[in-house]
Parts: sequence; C-alpha cells; structure tokens
Amino acid sequence: MIEFIQAVFDPDNRFLTYALAMGGLSAVAFGIIGTFVTIKRIGYLAGAISHSVLGGVGLALYLQSAMGLEWADPVLGAVVAAVSAALVIGIVSIKAKEREDTIIGTLWAVGMAAGILFLDKAPGYFNLASYLFGDILLISGRDLGYVVCLDLIILAASLLFFNRFFGICFDEEFTLIRGINTTAYYLLLLVLTALTIVLMVRIVGIVLVIALLTIPPAIAGFYSRRLWQMMAGAVILCILFTWTGLGISYYFSLSSGPVIIVFSGLVYVTLLIVNLLIRKV
Repeated sequence: MIEFIQAVFDPDNRFLTYALAMGGLSAVAFGIIGTFVTIKRIGYLAGAISHSVLGGVGLALYLQSAMGLEWADPVLGAVVAAVSAALVIGIVSIKAKEREDTIIGTLWAVGMAAGILFLDKAPGYFNLASYLFGDILLISGRDLGYVVCLDLIILAASLLFFNRFFGICFDEEFTLIRGINTTAYYLLLLVLTALTIVLMVRIVGIVLVIALLTIPPAIAGFYSRRLWQMMAGAVILCILFTWTGLGISYYFSLSSGPVIIVFSGLVYVTLLIVNLLIRKV
C-alpha cells in the first residue's frame, strides 16, 4: 500500500488522483440513495435500471462515431436511459404488479441487448468490459464535473424530501393517508437511484453496481439505530471500500471494479458471521 500512496502523490499519475476523487465524491450519493434502496428493498428495480444504462451508452457512442454528433456523450446517454427506465419500471411496479417481474426482466435484458447492438454497428473499437465491470482509472476531469453536478442534485433532493422518502420506505400507507402523493415521491426516488447508478457505472460497472449500492448500507445497518446514522456509515464505508479496492488492485495489477466489490463482499460476510455468533452467545 505504501507504493500506492507514493504513486498517488506522483504528478505523472493524475489518473489515480481522479480515481480517488471520484470515489470520495460519489460516496455521498451512494450512501444516501443506497440506504433508501436497501430499506425499501428495491434492489431488483435498481438492477434493472443499471442494465438499461448500456442501451443509452451504446446509442450515444453510435451517434458520436457513426452520425458525427459530438454532443451525444455516453454519460448523457446513460442518464437518459437510466431515468427513462426508472420511470417505466416505477410505473409498472405500481400499476401492473401481476406482471411486474416479467416486464422488469424484459427491460433488463432488452436494455443490455440494445446497447451491444448499437456498439456492434458503431465504427471503431469500444471496450465493453469497462462499462460492464467499470474502470475507475479512466476517470477524467470532465467526469468529475458530471459527478459533482449529479451529486448536488441527489444531495439537495434527498435533504429536501427526506421525511417523505422516510415515510415511503417505512410506512407507505400511513404516508398516503397524510395526503402525500406517494407515487410521485416513489418515482422521484427511483430517478435519484438512476442518477446514482450512472455515477456508479464508471466505478464498478453495470454488472456489479447493485453490490456497491446495497452492501455499505447493509453493513451500516448492523450498527445504526437511526436512518441518518445508517446513511453516514454507508458513505464512510463506500469511501473505504473504493479507496482500499483501488490500492489492492493497483498493487496486484487487477481490475479495480471487481476488487472493490470482492473486498466489500468479504467485509460484509465477515461482519454478518460475527454478528450471528454474537447473538448466539
């Protein structure tokens, strides 16, 4: 790890500085939204949204390379695809519960398939693995700018509507009786989840995104009695997992995204076993 720390302070390794900054900045959104996702138990919806992101990324890259539309940035495509999928999935989960799993599964698969087809037709070579499994070392200054903007949106909305989100997650019926439009705030929560997923794709990829969204809040939940404590713990754990995973992946020359997930998963399983043993004593 000493070599990693030295590399971070090397002016020639700016990509490592960007990667650490990305991990720290995005942890705020991950911890807050991940806590809501975990408490509400909508991880499967978040999974469908994340896999739909590839469709937007593929379309944006196709428009850029084949049509010459420079404004069609992959991040923009990811945001549009994620938000659209969140709204569709949210409405389906509310209005068509009897076919919810089938429709969500279809969107999940079609989103990924469409993205791959767009990439097949786009001129040039695109590293699909970086989108599927993430590559935080490819973060640029422009990406950090996107993260800051999306982070501020997520943080402001979460603070402004905290009580309403709290009610939706813990007692939706009572919240509805109080005259609050639970459908609107549920859809807003899914949209915020979609934006958070867009941030996360660059770090751990589409396939692994659900783990980083749910594992830190799950661990924080072991030691928290209040929702804000769980969120704060999740933010700290996201930073810890991301930075530690980066260090391990750099030292052993491994892919950063999978290392971050494996490390966080090992910590979760270890603490889960410890807590179960403590309860039996």
